[in-house]
Amino acid sequence: MEQMNKKEQLLIIESGTSQVLPEQDLEKKLQRGEPLKIKLGVDPTAPDLHLGHAVVLSKLRQFQELGHEVIFLIGDFTACIGDPTGKSKTRPPLTEAEVKKNAQTYLEQVSKILDTKKATIRYNSEWLDKLTNKDIVQLCSKLTLARLTEREDFANRIKKQQSIGLHELLYPVFQAYDSVALDADVEIGGTDQTFNMLLGRFLQEQFGKEPQVVLTMPLLEGLDGVQKMSKSLGNAIGLVEPADQAYGKLMSISDKLMWRYFELLLNVDTAGLSALQERVASGNTHPMELKKLMAHDIIAKFWSSQQATKAQAAFEAVFQKKDYSKAQEAKLPEDLPNPVWVVQLLKTLAAVKTSSEAKRLLESGAISVDGEQIKDFSAEISYKSGTIVKVGKHRIYRLV
Repeated sequence: MEQMNKKEQLLIIESGTSQVLPEQDLEKKLQRGEPLKIKLGVDPTAPDLHLGHAVVLSKLRQFQELGHEVIFLIGDFTACIGDPTGKSKTRPPLTEAEVKKNAQTYLEQVSKILDTKKATIRYNSEWLDKLTNKDIVQLCSKLTLARLTEREDFANRIKKQQSIGLHELLYPVFQAYDSVALDADVEIGGTDQTFNMLLGRFLQEQFGKEPQVVLTMPLLEGLDGVQKMSKSLGNAIGLVEPADQAYGKLMSISDKLMWRYFELLLNVDTAGLSALQERVASGNTHPMELKKLMAHDIIAKFWSSQQATKAQAAFEAVFQKKDYSKAQEAKLPEDLPNPVWVVQLLKTLAAVKTSSEAKRLLESGAISVDGEQIKDFSAEISYKSGTIVKVGKHRIYRLV
C-alpha cells in the first residue's frame, strides 16, 4: 500500500462507483497510511450468490489488493428480519434454519472473487444476539421515526396507506449498528443500500466513533434488462451455475444490456465502450460476436478460462450449428413417469421453480420438445434418451 500514493489509490477506489459519500473523508482516511476496515454486509436470503453480487465483490477485491482489511459480514441475524429495501409490502422473514442453510454456501462462492484467507469473516448475530431490551431501547433513542421514514420505500408505502411492520423499521437500525460494532472505515454496497449505509455513518457519530465513508456501486440489471438481478425475480445468473448454462444466459440478454455488462462486470471504461459501440454502428462487427466476447470474458473471469472456452464451443455447436449432441445433458431420475406432465418435467430439469413460471413460458410458446411447440399446461410428454427440450432461446436440454 505504501508503494502507491494516495491519489492513485483514490482513482482506483472511485472507478466504477456510483457515489463516494463524502469523498473528502475517504481522502483523509487514506492519508493516515494505515489499512482501512472495509465492510460489506450480505444477508443469506437465498442459497446462491449471483453476478449482481459480483459487481460489489470485485470492488471489495480491489480494496484487498490495495492492502486494506476486508470484512465480509454475513447478516445471519438481519436475514431473519428481511430487508424491506424496494419492497412494496411486508415479506415473511426467513427462519433461522433457512438462514443457516443459505449461509453455508456463501464463503465457497465468495472465494471465486475474494481471497477469503485474507478476508475477515463475521456474522452480525455475534453482537445483535447479545443486545438486551435495554440496549435496543437505548439504540432506538438515537433515531427518530421521521428519520427512518425518509426511506423512499417506507415513504411510498405510507403514502399508499400500506402497512409497515415494526420489525421492518428495525432492519436499517440493526444494519447500521453493524458498522458501530465493527468500527468500519468504509461500507460498500449497491445504490439501493444508500440509506442504510448512511444511517450507519450517523449511528457511528452518535456512539462517538469516526463516521464511515459510504461507497455505492451501480445495480446490475438482470436478464430481463429491467429489474435488478435477483434470484427471487428469476432473472439472475448464479455464481455456482454450470459455466455453459451461465454462458447461455449471458447470450440471451439484449444488445442494449450487453454494454452494461461490459461496463459493470468487465470494467470496460467509457472510451473502451465507445470504441466497441462504434465497431457495431459502422457495421464492422456484428453484435452477436461482441456478445460472445462478453460472455466468454465474464465466464473466464468468474469461472475459468478453460470453462469459458468450452462453454463457447458448446454454444456455437448447439445454437449456431444446431448440433444438439452437444446440448446440456439432463439425467432424469428413474422413477420419473413416462409420459410425464410437462410442468413436472420442467421442474425436474430445474428449468423452472414454480408452476406459474412454467405456465407463463408455455403460454408464450417458449417450450418445445423435439421441435414441437408445447403450449398446453396439462400436456403429457413422452420421452426417450436423446429427447431435446428447449426452454426459451438459450436453454436446451438433451435427456439422458
